[in-house]
Amino acid sequence: MNVFTRKLSYKKINASLIERVNDIIEKPLLTSSIVLGFVTVIVLMLSFKYYLRDFDTFWAQILAEAHGMIFDIAIIGILLFWLNQNGEMRQRIRAYKDEIDDFRLLESDQAAFRTVGNIKRLNRHKIHEINLVNCYLSRSLLNYINLKGSNLNSANLSNASLLETNLENARLNQTNLENANLNQANLKGSYASGANFKDAFLIKTQFENAFLIKTNFSNAYLMEANMRNSYLMGADFENASLYKADFRGSKGLTVEQLSKAKTLYLAKFDDELQEQVRHLMPELVDAGG
Repeated sequence: MNVFTRKLSYKKINASLIERVNDIIEKPLLTSSIVLGFVTVIVLMLSFKYYLRDFDTFWAQILAEAHGMIFDIAIIGILLFWLNQNGEMRQRIRAYKDEIDDFRLLESDQAAFRTVGNIKRLNRHKIHEINLVNCYLSRSLLNYINLKGSNLNSANLSNASLLETNLENARLNQTNLENANLNQANLKGSYASGANFKDAFLIKTQFENAFLIKTNFSNAYLMEANMRNSYLMGADFENASLYKADFRGSKGLTVEQLSKAKTLYLAKFDDELQEQVRHLMPELVDAGG
């Protein structure tokens, strides 16, 4: 065998060894088992003479160390595990919020789909105050989602489905909710001034104490909606269905606004406004539009 052949053979052997080592390193469980076995052999070899000379004393020391190990696992191990899990959870939450930011202002179905997915993931981590300003969520499915206290100013939620969604104290100023389905949604105390609810389904929706200044409710279905103590200055109810809607305690609501509604049948108002409506618009109150 010449020198060149021997060098080539050595290179093949070295390459094979390196490949084997890398293969082991890439398998954490195998690597840990090999290290454990190697360390165990060394410790047993070094301790063998103590087994023969004074086994009882040596065994007592082993038990003492075992108690210390249990303490380390119970206190330090669990604490480190909790800190690690908490850190990973915070990183995931940060990643979900960052991805929402990445798709903000991007008007596409994919952007809406990814944003909705991140909202649901944040909800699973009990996060409901989410920054969704200017987000594109048209035709999204957001039923039963918790967005309490979230900021959805200027977001596009047209044709979206928000059945029983919690939007309590949420910000919806200038938000587009045209033709959206918010039946039985909770918008108590929400800020929706200038929002567009045109053609929206708002049956049994809760608007109590909401700020609805110059909000567009034209052609909306507000049957049995709770509008008590809400602020309705300049709100547009043209051709809106207000059957059994409760407006008691609302501020800024006028007869002129209500005269444009499709029906006021069984709607509830404060006594003075109720009398004005009955006197001036009996066809809307008694005949159901």
